[in-house]
Amino acid sequence: MKKQNLLIGGREVETTRYTPLIAPYSKETIAEIADGGLEEANLAIEAAAAAKPLMRKMPAHKRAAILEKLARLLTERREEAARLIAREAAKPLKAAYGEVDRTIQTYQFAAEEAKRIHGETIPLDAAPGGEGRFGYTVREPIGVVGAITPFNFPMNLVAHKLGPAIASGNTIVLKPAPQTPLSAYFIADLLKEAGLPDGALNVITGDGKLLGEKIVTDPRVGMITFTGSAGVGTSIRAMAGLKRVTLELGSNAAVIIDRGTDLDTIVPRCAVGAFSNQGQVCISLQRIYVMEEAYEAFVEKFVAAVQALKVGDPLDADTDVSALIADREAARALDWIEEARSLGASVACGGTAENGVLQPTVLLNVPSPAQVSCKEVFAPVVLINKVNSIEEAIERVNDSSFGLQAGIYTNDLKTAMDAAEQLHVGGVMINDIPTFRVDHMPYGGVKESGIGREGIKYAIEDMTELKLVIFNRN
Repeated sequence: MKKQNLLIGGREVETTRYTPLIAPYSKETIAEIADGGLEEANLAIEAAAAAKPLMRKMPAHKRAAILEKLARLLTERREEAARLIAREAAKPLKAAYGEVDRTIQTYQFAAEEAKRIHGETIPLDAAPGGEGRFGYTVREPIGVVGAITPFNFPMNLVAHKLGPAIASGNTIVLKPAPQTPLSAYFIADLLKEAGLPDGALNVITGDGKLLGEKIVTDPRVGMITFTGSAGVGTSIRAMAGLKRVTLELGSNAAVIIDRGTDLDTIVPRCAVGAFSNQGQVCISLQRIYVMEEAYEAFVEKFVAAVQALKVGDPLDADTDVSALIADREAARALDWIEEARSLGASVACGGTAENGVLQPTVLLNVPSPAQVSCKEVFAPVVLINKVNSIEEAIERVNDSSFGLQAGIYTNDLKTAMDAAEQLHVGGVMINDIPTFRVDHMPYGGVKESGIGREGIKYAIEDMTELKLVIFNRN
């Protein structure tokens, strides 16, 4: 049984209490996790503040070298890392390998961006009175970054906080999700081996509300980066005051299927988008709007593809769908499915659960007020509705409090351009599912999907302050 201590100031810190970490699928206890409190949170922030001068002065090439070495070390331990994710998150092993590979890429992007942080010269003589003056800007680290991460990508979403923070010379206090802390501690150990100075990264686990509020409100923390629910994100923004805040929140991502598209190509891609990681993906495909002419054929092919998915042990290399992160999430999803059914929807397949494993579920003709339509289900549930026009489809997609990403499949250029313009989301995928993401693209949403953008270059902009310097040569 692994006993996982906190990491503060480069050393392991024991606590008086430890919480058992239960594997979502097997229900076995896989570790005892340190339960830190306000005292430990204060120590972690203190250690990060003390390490600020060292990280601020560290040359860009050294920060890049640490991140490059981390990527190499993680490559060497890919198998171990993937199995760790599969055990603590019940992420199917094939998806866990994919997450580790993306995490490696994310740190490689961070290493490259560490060498590209720069300002610009300002033509001050463009304004009367600016003659004889020379100006330029520089970007400086913001100081201590407070990072709060979710369970669904326990390694790569940590990388999207740590990578840009280290690349830009910041220190970090990281609070990983209580369901998946081992992946974060695993990376912390590799960063120590890669040469990251003590105190530059501090990892604390325990009561999420208690520790989160301390990190968000402590004046020594200069910036908060959070991925999680809209409710918690709203609370963080209210507490953060004048701190810089990046919030990656919820979604109920949708795709539009136009007439005349190649359904045999589209359907397998949509199945991947809807059921990867049991639908526990911020940009999981939750709503599909299909033009009337293609509706029946799409439903038939899609249901067949879903019924071919293998459900079971995440450590089985052939498994496509496994347990949700907690039994209560499966129960909630079942309640939402029943609500949709009571409002007139029909269940094409799935709709049952056993031991926390919800069968991949397809719902048809779901009314907009149903929770599976208007909220984020975060489970292996997708709805397919018929529409009579692209205009109606776009209106249905936009009829949401969220706006992270959306997709449209069409062979018509004008339709694609119109959709790109009219869809009110942070990213529009033409001829692809909204679940598409690579780790250097700007990623974020509008409305209740958050504020700010991730993607290493864009995150660095939020984790640095812009300083102006002017020389008066008169």
